Amino acid sequence: MATHEVRVDYGKTLGEQPETGHNRWHPDIAPVVRCAPGDEVVLATRDAFDGQLGPDATLATVAAADLSVVHPLTGPVYVAGAEPGDLLEVRIRDVVPDSYGYTVEVPGFGFLRDVFTEPFLVRWAMADGFATSDELPGVRIPGASFMGTIGLAPDRELLSRINARERADLDRGAMVLPPDPTGAVPTDPAIAAEAVRTIGPHEVGGNVDIKQLCAGTRLYLPVYAEGGLFSAGDAHYAQGDCETCGTAIEMRATLYAEFDVHKGRAAQRGIRNPQFARDDYVVDPEYQAPRRFFGTTGMSVTGDGESRAEDLTVAARNALLSMIDHLQAEYGYTAQQAYALCSVAVDLKISEVVDVPNFVVSAFLPLAIFD
Repeated sequence: MATHEVRVDYGKTLGEQPETGHNRWHPDIAPVVRCAPGDEVVLATRDAFDGQLGPDATLATVAAADLSVVHPLTGPVYVAGAEPGDLLEVRIRDVVPDSYGYTVEVPGFGFLRDVFTEPFLVRWAMADGFATSDELPGVRIPGASFMGTIGLAPDRELLSRINARERADLDRGAMVLPPDPTGAVPTDPAIAAEAVRTIGPHEVGGNVDIKQLCAGTRLYLPVYAEGGLFSAGDAHYAQGDCETCGTAIEMRATLYAEFDVHKGRAAQRGIRNPQFARDDYVVDPEYQAPRRFFGTTGMSVTGDGESRAEDLTVAARNALLSMIDHLQAEYGYTAQQAYALCSVAVDLKISEVVDVPNFVVSAFLPLAIFD
């Protein structure tokens, strides 16, 4: 079997080295490498903000961050034999992290963007399997590096459907980032004008932010475009199952992967979204299914006491806001520190969706991070 590598120059932005990748999804973006099933593919990846938030970044840098260049991806990879209707298996062999990472709260972005309106920055040092930070003292976050954005290109039909439904969402007042050529790579106007932004996940994967997609996991993606056209980036050293502030521990990384093609399986089984599997714990069970934890809950009732029957968004907000209150009262963190800590370490779980009208979401804080 052959090994194929795509290396990047971290002294350059994606726009300065466009031959290594892209920051939009479109079927006409040419592959940067071709491989056969079973080959090893090595992809060096840039951080989510394409180098804007390095060790010397300030709050002013965060406030002025250019979101048009999010996320720089390495690829596409053309996998021989992958055709529409197939299921592409991505065997994630390793994700090698950088030694520097960051978590930021960007005004106007994040799940609680209406509450947290000021910029905030946490710089992380990663070593010996843990991340620590002077901006968030007293915690050690265990690492389990993964690609936050990982997926395939849509074909033209899916591209059209995604754009149509997201335009309808935008017209209804939802938060959507529609196609925009500003900052787009590639810059080809025919592609940039209709290419899907990388912010949202879709049927072919993308910005799924599934923290279990680390070394040892098998990811299964339905193929829409010939060759699959696989790309990855937006690497995270660690993340809570919520990434509530909009960022995890963001970093550069190198992905090692292999591919297999399951002919016709997506079409035969009606698989329309990513699936994944693994055979061992992602991290030590003390962190993955913590023996010691503190939990808060949220229900489908607003802070003003208004019922929002069967609304998981309201329940999730309430669980997180309660956890932020707890972290301030119990540990002395500021609200912004607590919000960032939730994003990288707190797991949201749906506790029940049957006891109408109030769904329950629970937020779990693993207490081992304070040891």
